[in-house]
Amino acid sequence: MTPLVALAIFAAGVAAGTINTIVGSGSLITFPTLLAFGYHPLDANVSNTVGLVPGSISGAIGYRRELSDQRSRVIPLGIASGAGGLTGALLLLAFPGAFAAIVPILIAVALILVAAGPWLSRALSEHRHAESHRSWPLIVLFYSTAIYGGYFGAGMGIIMIALLTIFVPDTIQRLNGLKNVLAALINGVAGLLFVAVAPVHLDLVLLIAAGSIIGGQLGAGVGRRLPAPVLRLTIIAVGLVAEARLLLG
Repeated sequence: MTPLVALAIFAAGVAAGTINTIVGSGSLITFPTLLAFGYHPLDANVSNTVGLVPGSISGAIGYRRELSDQRSRVIPLGIASGAGGLTGALLLLAFPGAFAAIVPILIAVALILVAAGPWLSRALSEHRHAESHRSWPLIVLFYSTAIYGGYFGAGMGIIMIALLTIFVPDTIQRLNGLKNVLAALINGVAGLLFVAVAPVHLDLVLLIAAGSIIGGQLGAGVGRRLPAPVLRLTIIAVGLVAEARLLLG
């Protein structure tokens, strides 16, 4: 690996860590970067997932203020997220490429839900309660999202924030902090499996990890200062770019 290639992968890690903390879909930067430098898709996927784990943790730490009093949410959704992440990682090793056709559909649906979030939240307000984060529909949907996250995960954060804003009555900033913790769990569980049995490239992991840790702090610094409507528009804008990139190649 030349110094220029290493710098490009590190920079991609910074960008991905920043975007993941604010929105999600940072893998759409790092994964294509690795492919462009000739790495096999499976090697790139598993190395990317492991490398982004420290960035997810960094972003969650950056949102620690918004995470106060959310332990009761982290536990049930964290169990669903970890189980789904493990399931997705196993599916990736067994059936590489199986989700490729539906990724744009998943992101498109999530963007619609994010855009309609305030209206849906008001419409569901009478049917929600303080323990809505323990509801079976949300648990099942989070498990399903985590399966996708463990498998590939591009746009996973957008799907997660869409589900949280619909089901959980709270500010989008606090929910974004919760999203970062759950994303760290999904990537972390998948990453542990990949380190044990998959073709992980340590040099790629270190470069992406170093960049994503910096990006996680940058993303938290920016994301926490955005007003709720601006954060929602940012999520939609990044999601539209991700959607276009997936559809156009």
